[in-house]
Amino acid sequence: MTILIAILILSAVIFFHELGHFLMAKANRVVVTEFAFGLGPRLLSFKKGDTIYAWRLLPFGGFCSMLGEDEEEDAEGSFTKASVWRRIAIVAAGPVFNFILAFLISIIVISVVGSDPARVTEVPENSPAAEAGLREGDLILKYEGNGIANGRELATDIDMDGVPLDSVEITFRRDGKTHKISYEPEKITRYLAGYYYTPDSSGPAEITSVMKGYPAEAAGLQAGDVITEIDGTKITTSSELARYWEEHTMDGSPVELCYERDGESYRTRLTPVEDTSASLGFDFNLAREKMSPLSTLKYSAGEMNYWIHLTIKSVVSLVRGDFSVNDLSGPIGVVDAVDQVVDETRSEGAVIVSMSLLNMVILLSANLGVMNLLPLPALDGGRLIFLLIEAVRRKPIKRNVEGMIHFAGMMLLMVLMVYVAFNDVRRIF
Repeated sequence: MTILIAILILSAVIFFHELGHFLMAKANRVVVTEFAFGLGPRLLSFKKGDTIYAWRLLPFGGFCSMLGEDEEEDAEGSFTKASVWRRIAIVAAGPVFNFILAFLISIIVISVVGSDPARVTEVPENSPAAEAGLREGDLILKYEGNGIANGRELATDIDMDGVPLDSVEITFRRDGKTHKISYEPEKITRYLAGYYYTPDSSGPAEITSVMKGYPAEAAGLQAGDVITEIDGTKITTSSELARYWEEHTMDGSPVELCYERDGESYRTRLTPVEDTSASLGFDFNLAREKMSPLSTLKYSAGEMNYWIHLTIKSVVSLVRGDFSVNDLSGPIGVVDAVDQVVDETRSEGAVIVSMSLLNMVILLSANLGVMNLLPLPALDGGRLIFLLIEAVRRKPIKRNVEGMIHFAGMMLLMVLMVYVAFNDVRRIF
């Protein structure tokens, strides 16, 4: 059942992307030779005007095929005969439609379960934040110059970028007025091994990520490894791992770990290092609350922006080396994620399960929109680069050269997809 749900989610996201290309092509009088749902052999089809509308065997997205899209074509209504700005609009419409889909689904989700305004819930007395003027009830609008759409976005920025040690800049709203403050945050010094896990989980003590340059990485630990023993103490769940570290605070002494990877057991030794980090010095809301109709629209736009922002930050982290290709996930990973979502929310009822799955649609749609805009050959972003060059030069790059570059890019993407699929299977099984 979860496989079918995952296929439907992926198909809907990809189909909406192709629908953007289709509608913009029609609006600009470019001939669409075929607009199909699914891939593979045709099951059903009919022709209206110049376009074949088809339902194909494999329910994986769809495609929009335009006259002269990948070759020189002088016929009236061909893609290459349209002006460069019309072609730019057609190519960009796919990612834009993904953002529109993310916004529309966000309206549904927030209408039902609400959103999580980044409202300050507690500011300890005499803390740097309190002395700077922050109060309970203030709504955070910006953190370090970045717009904050909801509490999750603020939490994500803190998790991915940390809190600056020297100065924190916060913009907030109180009683309809906007205020901006800056203060030196509280510093915390502790010993770290350099890995993350989910402390309140009843499942295996699985490492979710490893910090670059920390002892865990040097000791060979990787995301997906399951910790089974620490200094002779058996660990069976993430909760037990959290309790262990509460009772045995790291002090710089060497630690011996046993862990499992791909069914094999390993033993390693690491020495935690002293690390100084900063704390914002206040708590903020992460719980969802019901919204008025106008606020629903506002926070739906913010929800879309949050997922776009998160995808961009993830891409930047990948380029920066904070993540590796091994951390990427593909369609098989989506199936596994859907299965986990259904299992974790089933006890809360059909409404929560449905909203959680729609949240996945928002994530995947925003993700597909951003990834397709990357300036890589074969992607919409790569095609836009060639079109923008044509707009500046006032003449196109040779079609055969552009075609070879896109073909090479497609081959590389196919290799990457196979590698990611292999990693997904390895992580799951």
